Amino acid sequence: MQLIRGLHNIDDSHCGSVLTIGNFDGVHKGHQAILKRLKECAHAHQSPATVMIFEPHPEELFAGKNAPGRLTRLREKLVQFERYNVDRVVLIKFNKEFSQMKAERFITELLLNKLGVKHLIIGDDFRFGFKREGDFHLLETLAKEHKFQLENTQTLALNSQRISSTAIRDALAQGDLVLAEQLLGRPYSMSGRVFHGDRRGRTIGFPTANVLLHRWVNPLNGVYAVQLILNEGKPNQSEHQGVANVGNRPTVDGEREQLEVHLFNFDQQIYGRAVVVNFLRFIRKEQKFDDFEKLKQQINKDAATARQFFNIT
Repeated sequence: MQLIRGLHNIDDSHCGSVLTIGNFDGVHKGHQAILKRLKECAHAHQSPATVMIFEPHPEELFAGKNAPGRLTRLREKLVQFERYNVDRVVLIKFNKEFSQMKAERFITELLLNKLGVKHLIIGDDFRFGFKREGDFHLLETLAKEHKFQLENTQTLALNSQRISSTAIRDALAQGDLVLAEQLLGRPYSMSGRVFHGDRRGRTIGFPTANVLLHRWVNPLNGVYAVQLILNEGKPNQSEHQGVANVGNRPTVDGEREQLEVHLFNFDQQIYGRAVVVNFLRFIRKEQKFDDFEKLKQQINKDAATARQFFNIT
């Protein structure tokens, strides 16, 4: 899969594509249906299946820390795109200048002149351009004028529940990891590299693998039963069960949000290793305890709950 970072890196060799556009946050079942259709059309046109995404998400530029929690970081999103056989990803830096591009200019200059779009597939709620002035009606007009094919995908639903990034965020906020998994088509997960923490967990018998979240806003908070995956997708992939805390660790006056995972029956050295953490059961919200001893007591209870979930003695 080819990744094109920025408008300045689009050249003549990238002209001619079947394209879809969006944030694809979560790459959920609705997105997966779009990607499947994208690949079908790309095969018919003998052109690369191309996805255009934006960094940061537009809502993050305009709302900052009031933006919705991001389900997937860029790297996580790219992993999913590869799984669905996307040929090319165009990554647009979404800044104030780009946000002021008029909708018609976005289509004619970027999609037609630079990417040579033959077939465009969009979601039913897609809006674009300055002040979100562009819509499907404008695209229909331009498609007829410039002779490219246009396709509007329908929203998928699960048991009358609209499949969307917002619905998944709501499920995560409510601790409903089963519903989140149904909407995603896989367990909700976070990935990153394990870094050296302050080693407080070791002093109470709960060493942790610590992962920075690298999100403006985090969609999870609390304690969870989790599965940690090492060497994902490789012949030596391995899965390990544990209990995790997501948050800023208020009892020890933590400032940055991070993921801390304590693994059961595990003694490997994994500092610097890339890991994927699947969240399987919500246990409780993060809370501040009066002292470290009370925190230790609660961690023991949380670990027991997670062991029971995994049927580990």
